[in-house]
Amino acid sequence: MAELNLLSQIAQAKLLGRGGAAFPVAKKWHRIKEHPAPKKYVVCNGSEGEPDVKKDWHILLNYPDRVFQGIILAMNFLGTKEAFFYLNADYYQQLQAGLDPLFKQAAAAAYQINLVLGKPSYIGGEAGALLNTIEGKPTQPRIKPPSPSITGINGVPVLLQNVETFYDIALVYAGTYQNQRFVTINQGQNEGVFALNRDVNVEQALKDTGNYPDFAFFVQVGGGASGVVLHQEQLAEAPLTGCASITIYPINSAVLDMLSLWSNFFAAESCGKCAPCREGSKQVKKLIDQAIIEQKIDETLWQKILAIAGSMEKSSICGLGQALIVPLKTYYQNVYLKLDKSNQAL
Repeated sequence: MAELNLLSQIAQAKLLGRGGAAFPVAKKWHRIKEHPAPKKYVVCNGSEGEPDVKKDWHILLNYPDRVFQGIILAMNFLGTKEAFFYLNADYYQQLQAGLDPLFKQAAAAAYQINLVLGKPSYIGGEAGALLNTIEGKPTQPRIKPPSPSITGINGVPVLLQNVETFYDIALVYAGTYQNQRFVTINQGQNEGVFALNRDVNVEQALKDTGNYPDFAFFVQVGGGASGVVLHQEQLAEAPLTGCASITIYPINSAVLDMLSLWSNFFAAESCGKCAPCREGSKQVKKLIDQAIIEQKIDETLWQKILAIAGSMEKSSICGLGQALIVPLKTYYQNVYLKLDKSNQAL
């Protein structure tokens, strides 16, 4: 009965996953609960490898007990006594004093929560790559279908959720969930991590936190690598997407600096498993590096870059290769085309 009550509470709260995909939590929990496998694990994703996102770090610093409570609630829901906490190794080094006692408390109550440290990276948080790391395999994504949650850890299905999702589960269970999410705001006058209403738009988020600039600007929303780029005129209609971060840039930020920021990240983070991502990210970086040398970018070059990134989106096997098109295309459409090219730094 307690299990059904918790699932009902989660459904009524309309809780969405906080790892970026915003999948309905109740639906995921029900699916794993109903899977016929005799054994299941709970997995907490604490990778947080997306640039400009610090919400999970903030939660683990300030509310680690609630995260562990959420994990244990999930373990009780599935009827399992074993879970895995995959954590960014840098975070553990910084937060160990607050986390170690909670691992010990869980163990004393017969809940085995295994700590697995991962190298800080974007790909480390991808579901299949994360589960492969737990198995001791290379940190690379899996071919889908089937879902990584079903192939799980050594064939055992898993209930995999983000740090913030488990934090929210604890609030839902306690009856204190307020339809909020954590938002990281970067390069503002009052930058930091804020708890805001889940339905707030980007413009209101900046204003409510004292971060709305007094200069012409654009933002990247949903992560400093894979997030959408929006002109300030679009923000009143723009929801907080992805992993809920907002990074502010002056409108006159050098074009090639922005392109280099994204191309360097994706080329460095590619795990190399699939050719579209591995080779495509190299090609985009090479084109942008050459443009920097020549201090020149024109429509022909833009179309080459977008074509390669578009091909990566269609044929890469995981979200990393599929995401490069997002900042490039949205920056091009929403910002670059509106710039005064005669007075714009390259």
